[in-house]
Amino acid sequence: MNLDRGPAYRPALEDDLAACTRLWRAALADYLGRLNADDGLPFDLEPLRRLLAHVLATDPERFWVAVRPSAVRDDGQPAGSDQAAPGDGGAGGERIVGFGSATVRGGTWFLGMLFVDPGEQGRGIGRALLERTMTGSDGLVLGTATDSVQPVSNALYARMGIVPRMPCLHLVGRPDDAGRLAGLPDGFVAVPFGRIVGDGGVDSTGHRELAGAVGSIDRAVLGHERPPDHAWLRRDGRLGWLYRDAGGRPVGYGYVARVGRVGPVAALEPALLAPLVGHLLLAHVPAGASSLWVPGAAGEVIEMLLRSGFRLESFPALLCWSAPIADFARYLPITLALI
Repeated sequence: MNLDRGPAYRPALEDDLAACTRLWRAALADYLGRLNADDGLPFDLEPLRRLLAHVLATDPERFWVAVRPSAVRDDGQPAGSDQAAPGDGGAGGERIVGFGSATVRGGTWFLGMLFVDPGEQGRGIGRALLERTMTGSDGLVLGTATDSVQPVSNALYARMGIVPRMPCLHLVGRPDDAGRLAGLPDGFVAVPFGRIVGDGGVDSTGHRELAGAVGSIDRAVLGHERPPDHAWLRRDGRLGWLYRDAGGRPVGYGYVARVGRVGPVAALEPALLAPLVGHLLLAHVPAGASSLWVPGAAGEVIEMLLRSGFRLESFPALLCWSAPIADFARYLPITLALI
């Protein structure tokens, strides 16, 4: 007789996040291993923990965990760190066996994360978490990004109207010929965010100028502003540039993480996206490779990167929505977990 009554569900806490990152890695490594694919997953999970902390801070009612009592050793004692299951170490000493998180920005609900411990899959945990992350989603556009090699998940979301609409390609490398990168049009300038803001606080003239500029671009490209995400990107140490045309009008912005991740990037015109990406790749040279998630609608960017020495990495992702969530001919996302 199966006496398993399933896990308990509760809102996530700050102390759960490290365990969630370990579970994320274990779940991805498991399914990539079954595909005989080199997982290539990072061992430094701190950047992911910081992202989850941001999502928890902005959307706590849409971040849920499934928990069981912590794992024990054969002698009945709590498992040590060298023997712990991936999700061990949650708040209160629980073992996290699944977690899901979503964000609401403007009129869009976006599912960023939904992962279940490999040993707990097939028990309805993912569906139960999904239902809880949909708090406050009535009447909103629904979106997510998925792996193209997960037909079960893609079918689940599509039945909800969150249909795969567009590939999103992961490109990695460095330009071996900078001449193949698109340059900024004549008269256009790239201004570092730091030069605009200066030493002033959030009430300073420079800060208000920058917030107004990126807000107007986000409204045009995404349909809404998102000040909390821009504040987090800057707190997280990403370098940002505002782009102005020859008349001084803000026409785009872009970020680069110091380790080389490029994004988000937004442009008022599709033809500007490749020049903005080209500038960002040269404006900050990381110690290793650069990496970008590029939607299929941004074909000029994809062609430019491949011609300049980048390579396609892993399987494409799929951008899914119930109605359009952004103009991806003018936009590169922050990550697949936070558009």
